[in-house]
Amino acid sequence: MTGEAGVAVARDYYDSSDAIEFYSTIWGGEDIHVGIYDDTRDIREASATTVDTMARLLSSVTGASERVASDRGASETGSNLSQAHVLDIGSGYGGGARRLVSKHGAGHVTCLNIAEEENARNRKLTGEAGLLDRIDVVDGSFDALPFDDGAFDVVWSQDAILHAPDRGAVLDEVARVLKPGGRFIFTDPMQADGLSDPSALQPIYDRIHLQNLASFGFYREGLKARGFQEVEVQDRSRQLRNHYARVAEELDSRRGELSASDEFVDRMIAGLGHWVRGADEGRLTWGIMLFRRI
Repeated sequence: MTGEAGVAVARDYYDSSDAIEFYSTIWGGEDIHVGIYDDTRDIREASATTVDTMARLLSSVTGASERVASDRGASETGSNLSQAHVLDIGSGYGGGARRLVSKHGAGHVTCLNIAEEENARNRKLTGEAGLLDRIDVVDGSFDALPFDDGAFDVVWSQDAILHAPDRGAVLDEVARVLKPGGRFIFTDPMQADGLSDPSALQPIYDRIHLQNLASFGFYREGLKARGFQEVEVQDRSRQLRNHYARVAEELDSRRGELSASDEFVDRMIAGLGHWVRGADEGRLTWGIMLFRRI
């Protein structure tokens, strides 16, 4: 699939009425990403926990790498989010951006997303939260970012890069728009490193209209080649299983609240089941990854 075709598929899916209702009703309406379920079964609360975990990791980065960045005249991103301009690529409904600003004190967040309906909801919710002066929403694709070189202190992404037909192009763009010393923090559903039988994940590839998923190894190697230093990688693969299982359970129990057909709901539950089985079999991974642009 070409880059343009992949972008169109993702946009058409996320702008569809059934998908909008599903994500806004079942997924909580603030975020479209994997939650952390250590202390909750609530999808919306688990999703917020992921944002909080990432923000704390980003803010806790101090020490030698910060001093090196400072010595080179770069921004000391990570230790002081209040001074950071953050770019959220694949921002969905903007829940992560709003939480970064309102709870974690990020100076400014620019949301970049291809789905116009999602962006409209983001602008509406952000306006209702009184945060339009600190969050802006840009229509666009993360493999061709409409921003100047070195424009951001932090690039942030949650479970979005998997949809890119050319993930290498996304990494190229991230490297381009980050300042020296800037941070790239992200999560992504991935296939296991060294997967012996990729065809076992074919039902998932078919659903997302892609040939494969990335892996921890792909991101480590790709970012190193683009001048990034690994700061911390947390393998939290069990949360992927927990999340998709919990969403399927919630969808089934609340199907009567949706205007979507039973056929759509059954298809979604079957699709979620592929992710659960892939995780149970050790074929799928998920985690929080933090890198610094040297």
